[in-house]
Amino acid sequence: MTSTSVVVVAALLLQAWPAVAATLTAEAAGRHVGETATVCGTVASAHLPQSARESILIDLDKRYPDQIFTIVILGRDRARFGTLDKSLLGQHLCATAPIQLYRGRPEMVVQDPAQLQKQ
Repeated sequence: MTSTSVVVVAALLLQAWPAVAATLTAEAAGRHVGETATVCGTVASAHLPQSARESILIDLDKRYPDQIFTIVILGRDRARFGTLDKSLLGQHLCATAPIQLYRGRPEMVVQDPAQLQKQ
């Protein structure tokens, strides 16, 4: 195998290797907007509407309206997550997805239960 072939094979392997998401605190997440990361914190408040069409909002480390990071489950994805209830409060929770800003505050939208980990 030539050295050029080795470089090409190495490049292909690196592209196929899954990216490992950084693990961040809820407070640090705002400095990583646009990145995919795992954000962990304690559930401080949760908006769990009865209507299956409404989004679920889970705030880490500080309660709404002073939240510093929010995990969002859109209404269209709720059925995948089963029943979420107030027992989440006080739980240490991690979520993995791209971090974005909504009204100037960092959040992430999760679409699959595999993106959430209770610890």
